[in-house]
Amino acid sequence: MENKFANRLKELRTAKGISQKELGKIIGGTYSAVSYWEQGINEPKISYVIALCRYFDVSADYLLGLIDE
Repeated sequence: MENKFANRLKELRTAKGISQKELGKIIGGTYSAVSYWEQGINEPKISYVIALCRYFDVSADYLLGLIDE
């Protein structure tokens, strides 16, 4: 099954031109957490979802793959 969250997170991060390490610092997490999220190994806590949405200026519905716009 496709992991829309993992795909969207990686797309948004690479579009901004930042590394996993940089994104981890920005949202108060770690490189390995971002890496695991992008690989679909782990899922973030809601506080990280909120931080990601604020940083990328997207809705949680979009980031989680519930909507496409």
